[in-house]
Parts: sequence; C-alpha cells; structure tokens
Amino acid sequence: MNKPLLDVKGLQVVAGTRTLIDALDLQVHRGELWCVLGPNGCGKTTLLHTLAGLRAPRAGSIVLKGKALADWPVGELARQRGLLPQAQHDAFSASVTDVVLLGRHPHLGRWAWESAHDRRVAHAALHAMDLGALADHDVTTLSGGERQRVGLAALLTQDPPLLLLDEPVSHLDLHHQVTVLEHLRRLARERGRACLMSIHDLNLAARFCTHALVIGPGAKLHQGPAESTMNEVVLSAAFGHPVAAERFGERTVFVAD
Repeated sequence: MNKPLLDVKGLQVVAGTRTLIDALDLQVHRGELWCVLGPNGCGKTTLLHTLAGLRAPRAGSIVLKGKALADWPVGELARQRGLLPQAQHDAFSASVTDVVLLGRHPHLGRWAWESAHDRRVAHAALHAMDLGALADHDVTTLSGGERQRVGLAALLTQDPPLLLLDEPVSHLDLHHQVTVLEHLRRLARERGRACLMSIHDLNLAARFCTHALVIGPGAKLHQGPAESTMNEVVLSAAFGHPVAAERFGERTVFVAD
C-alpha cells in the first residue's frame, strides 16, 4: 500500500481553553489536493500551523515521510514542507525576484549564494504566478493580490513535497484564483506534491480538490473524497446555515439557501 506523505493520528489542537481539533486521524498522500473547510474561528489556521511544526499539539502524533515531525532538523524540515501564511508582511523594501528567491534558502549551503539553477526555479515560479512583468518591482508597492502571488511564488520556489496554504486565493481576482488552483492541481497530479489548503469558496474547493476536511461546531470532523464529503448535510451543519447543492452539467454548485 502506498505510504502516506503525512500521517496524523489522534491529533488534539487547543487555543486557550478551547479545543479546536480533537482526535483527528488524517492521511495525506502524494497527488492529493485537500481543502480544509469550516467557519471563522474553527481552527483551520491553527491546524495548518500545527501540521507545519510551528506549534505543538496537545495530544497525538504527526509523521512526515515516515519520521515524527518533531524529529526533523529545522533545515531539513524546511525542504520537506512549506507554509503559506494568511497574511504577508514586508519589513523592508526588496524586489519581487529577491523575495521569491528567499524560498530557495533551505536548499543553500552555509554561506552559499543562489546558483543558476536556483534562479531558474525562481524564474519559473514567477511566471507560473503571472509575476514576470513585476519581477523588478518593489514588493512594498504591490497590491494585496499581487503580494499574495509573490508569497505563492516563494513557496513554489521552496519546492517542498508538502504544501500547506492558508487561504491562498483569498486576495486574488477571479482569473488568478482559477490559475493558481490549476497550478496547484498540476503540481499534485504531475509532480507528486501534496497540498492542504484552507479556503472559503466552496465551489472552487469542489472544482479543484480531491479531498476535503470539514471542521464543524464542537470540533466535529468530516473527511474523505471531496465529491462525497462536501454535501448539503455536512456543509450546512458545519457553517450553521443552509447550503444547497445544485447540478450544472457535470459540476455541483453550492449556494447559501
């Protein structure tokens, strides 16, 4: 049987006195694109940060490529998983290219500069995120959506097997929402990457994701193939609002009832 890239067992995640995630068992394989769905405050961001190793769970285990997450040295872990945070902050001016090249840092030796290969990887990521024309621009002059795509390009330049993305399309226009998700789907299908992303647009999630994890009230969890997990009953309960599913050709479209 194909071993999972990420294997989570009995995971409990808390914030203060609240239990956000309880008894989560999750296996993510190469080639899968997971969406994490749920209302504001349900724990999507906290879960992604926990899976990235940025915070410790209250209980349970997280295993990445057969090795406990806590046992990975920091530098090696950065080559195995990458995280796109919900917000991008720039402490100082830098060109778009230089910011994207920061994604190659985990692959560089001590005191080493970026190689021609590193620059080719960054160049490809820039163009994949439609940033070629902005390569020499200062990141502090960009719009929110443009800056979001710079963050995505840096993550692609990091090139880890596991990509964790916190609302990757939240600031993007319609065209770039679709092209970004198309690119992530290609990475999963053609290059064996695995992606977990939080997302609020149910229709984009249903269109592009292979699997879904739905977090509902009281840390109630539903997971599995997106086609069966994303249904009216599960989504309505999770969001506390009626959600109707309508068929349009070969697609299911979700609307707030």
